[in-house]
Amino acid sequence: MDDHRGGSFVAVRRVSHGFDRGNNYHSTSADVVAGSAAWIGRGLSCVCAQRRDSDARSSVDLTPLQEDSLRRLQSRINVPYDSTILEHQEALKALWKMSFPEEELHDLISEQWKEMGWQGKDPSTDFRGGGFISLENLVFFARRFPKSFQDLLRKQEGNRAIWEYPFAVAGVNITFMLIQMLDLEAVKPKTLAGAAFMKFLSENDSAFDLLYCITFKLMDHLWLDMRATYMDFNTVMKSTRRQLERELLLDDMSRLEDLPSYGLLSR
Repeated sequence: MDDHRGGSFVAVRRVSHGFDRGNNYHSTSADVVAGSAAWIGRGLSCVCAQRRDSDARSSVDLTPLQEDSLRRLQSRINVPYDSTILEHQEALKALWKMSFPEEELHDLISEQWKEMGWQGKDPSTDFRGGGFISLENLVFFARRFPKSFQDLLRKQEGNRAIWEYPFAVAGVNITFMLIQMLDLEAVKPKTLAGAAFMKFLSENDSAFDLLYCITFKLMDHLWLDMRATYMDFNTVMKSTRRQLERELLLDDMSRLEDLPSYGLLSR
């Protein structure tokens, strides 16, 4: 993955009026303000991307099936988003269509993208934090769990903060955090969570995408529990990571669907 990822976060102000889609919130350019801390990127201040000493362990021996599954996932991780590739363009269009089926997208570079929580009118500038797989994760989430996806996109659940996290950029952060937490760029994972994840990955090629959905919903659940606002995003991500690590290491977890946080999702 690219070592030159970086950027600043944006805060999205939640309002309760002025939109045609009922009372659901969507940001506009007037509702997005720059923050002072780093939002995405290796070597920046996002605590979700930092490895703790307690995570480290000797790398585990993988079965041939696990090695093959990990290589396939790494091949996805290593693909940067490229706006000149038709497949990438189509995936971005599909994401918009599933997000806002009632609104036609005017262009792949448009102010409309801010409604989804991108930092500007060109989402490709935000994908440097997670590559093409971060877009694939969002598309998978929208297709597999449309209700939960819409609930998070439109901030429909709970007593929300005045200043909310931007949905799309948060999604890229979650992809990045999971790659770091599971140590997926190593030949063999050296984290407890990464070693535990290998058994799920070898049995389900979509395991990373499914774990992404679980993580996004868990993050929002903790966000509401902590009554967080946008300046608390890193704190919420740290708590999300800790909870996810605990769940991955529980006994008798034969499928990702057995994780307690999977129950937060709805189709």
